[in-house]
Amino acid sequence: MDSKKYFPALSDVMKAEHTLSEILEPTPLQHNRTLSDCYDADVLLKREDLQMVRSYKIRGAYNKIRSLDPQQAQRGVVCASAGNHAQGVAYSCSKLGIRGRIFMPVTTPKQKRDQVRMFGGDHVEIVLVGDTFDAANQEAIAQCERDGMVFIPPFDDPKIIEGQGTVALEVLQEVKESIDYVFVPVGGGGLISGVGSVFRHMSPSTKIIGVEPAGAAGMKASLAAGHVVTLDEVNKFVDGAAVQTVGQLTFSLCRQVCDDIIAVPEGKVCTTILRLYNSDAIVVEPAGALSIAALDFYKDKIKGKNVVCIVSGSNNDITRMEEIKGRSLLYEGLKHYFIVNFPQRSGALKSFVTDVLGPTDDITFFEYKKKTAREKGPALIGIEVQHPEDFHALVERMDRQGIVYQYVNDNPSLFELLI
Repeated sequence: MDSKKYFPALSDVMKAEHTLSEILEPTPLQHNRTLSDCYDADVLLKREDLQMVRSYKIRGAYNKIRSLDPQQAQRGVVCASAGNHAQGVAYSCSKLGIRGRIFMPVTTPKQKRDQVRMFGGDHVEIVLVGDTFDAANQEAIAQCERDGMVFIPPFDDPKIIEGQGTVALEVLQEVKESIDYVFVPVGGGGLISGVGSVFRHMSPSTKIIGVEPAGAAGMKASLAAGHVVTLDEVNKFVDGAAVQTVGQLTFSLCRQVCDDIIAVPEGKVCTTILRLYNSDAIVVEPAGALSIAALDFYKDKIKGKNVVCIVSGSNNDITRMEEIKGRSLLYEGLKHYFIVNFPQRSGALKSFVTDVLGPTDDITFFEYKKKTAREKGPALIGIEVQHPEDFHALVERMDRQGIVYQYVNDNPSLFELLI
């Protein structure tokens, strides 16, 4: 298919909606008072995190697999996914009685692997390969070529895009007033391609804002270059959107439907996850928080406007929460790491605690870096402050006391090595 000529017809998205009615009910579109008050806007959340597989991905996967002819279905299907597309494919295989083989990066959280097994049952086989989605994707394509199975792309396919576009149909069928902004998470680009195309058909004045993690902003880089680019490396933390190479179809569509693409730091995503849980008891995965995390970057433009944020998924592994909290504290300027060389005298550590730490500062990590004669070697210390401005007072006291130290947060390579 010529990517430059393809644009989803509204009738095809409506056909996808009819197909999905076999298995899905529309997800809620909810007014969020906390966010609305915070940004002085009417903020609505499209709760795709409440799907049966806890992600919008079931829409494209089922629409694509349901479109296969009997001969194709008999051969079985193959997909690659960091988790959510895999769950959609697994559920579809089980529902339709089709054999599936699912390739997932070795780094995929256990919670998502377990969900795939649960939804697919005896119909699917999981193959763990590579460290990234792209590595798993290459192996999945090679498997299709060897065995003649049908490849189910995660995003770069008309049936996938049209299935994802049904999210927008549901939004527009429910709202009564015009929508000024829609914030859409972007990984490979399937969701924003489908959502954006429907809005261009039905509400062309709506601004479509894509949101990527800063460590995997492939669509933003591609749009800036004018062609699809492959990122040299990606930060895999926002695993549902950590894609090195976006699709050709989705890139072409994003050029036509996107008004802007924002790259949001991973730490900001973590802060958003925690705030959603604490304020509204909403549990989201990192990719699911992207659209809401972007609101801070548009706070002046959305004031007084009608805003929709697509919450794309809630497949979060509870064991990641400590890491999420740590990344949030670092981003907010509340957690700091130092390598400290204590003076070679008794009471040096006690003096550090009493004379350097402020009344609300807290040591949350302490480790001597030598296995022998530890007290004579440097120590790695993590200190949590209550307010970002407390950091400057902490450093001033360290300097005043003659503490010899190295600040680790500003040294990415050292930080990754030690923390």
